[in-house]
Amino acid sequence: MAGSDVLSQAEIDELLSALSTGIVSAEEIKSEQKERKIKVYDFKRPDKFSKDQIRTLYMLHENFARLINTYLSAHLRTLVHINVASVDQLTYEEFIRSLPNPSVISIFQMPPLKGNVILELNPNIVFAVIDRLFGGTGVAPVKPRPLTDIEEAIIRRVLAKMLEGFQEAWKQVVAVEPRIGAIETNPQFAQIVPPSDMVVIITLQAKIGQAEGLINVCIPYLVLEPIMSKLTTTFWVALGTTKQVTQENITTLQRKLQRTSVPVIVELGRATVTVQDLLDLAVGDVLQLESRFDGELSVIIGQREKFKCKPGLVGGKVAVQITEVMLKGDENDE
Repeated sequence: MAGSDVLSQAEIDELLSALSTGIVSAEEIKSEQKERKIKVYDFKRPDKFSKDQIRTLYMLHENFARLINTYLSAHLRTLVHINVASVDQLTYEEFIRSLPNPSVISIFQMPPLKGNVILELNPNIVFAVIDRLFGGTGVAPVKPRPLTDIEEAIIRRVLAKMLEGFQEAWKQVVAVEPRIGAIETNPQFAQIVPPSDMVVIITLQAKIGQAEGLINVCIPYLVLEPIMSKLTTTFWVALGTTKQVTQENITTLQRKLQRTSVPVIVELGRATVTVQDLLDLAVGDVLQLESRFDGELSVIIGQREKFKCKPGLVGGKVAVQITEVMLKGDENDE
């Protein structure tokens, strides 16, 4: 990511050159580290996310990384390793400038939260997936290029599965339903918020076979603003604890169960016949049942025999009188 506290490759080369030539010594660097450090604060881009909220987002997307790691490993049948590298907050303009061109930028929504979110995949990862799905070894081309229509259709399916993992990871905080919209290859055409708006960037380090690259999830602050209070470790841990069972909960559950309808069947009897006898049955034939006319009948609740009864009449209607309660099917036997 491009940022004020990140060195460019040219600055790193210059620093290494200074160390090798003796212009800057390792002792000077160590002495500078011991001095009191002053953190630079830019009032034009105030921090929107607390450290606790950043930590919660990190844990959420660790689960997301595990889910897509499992999916891609099984789908591509090759070695896949994905883990969360960092969670940073910066302006949307800084994020867009850090993306390669071309890239694969999926813009999706996550109702009921408003606004758009970006899932960006490095071209090396995308083409390794495509090559593997088309029967190759998973080698990305030397020079990245935009996706063809067929390749985009394939990647849409992969992205849809990845967003299922995103939905599963986020349900611990809020139930969202991610929906893919447009897929862009030029970062300049992916404008989901004004350039100066703050966003949180979750960066995943991905390795598929021999191909390596980054997967970035860009979530604007405006999208997360309604649920900022839920993005705390305390709230997240509280959701995972088991609710204490109280007498009030038990009474409510019993009351709901008592209003539940269940089928009640009185079985007059059973008979066993051959298929040939069944085919020869005609009007007037008599089937002899295994039960006696003066014996008890079975009362079946759902699929279990629960009572014994005797038939009779009540007010001109057929009825049964319970004579015995069967222990079979009791809750103690479950």
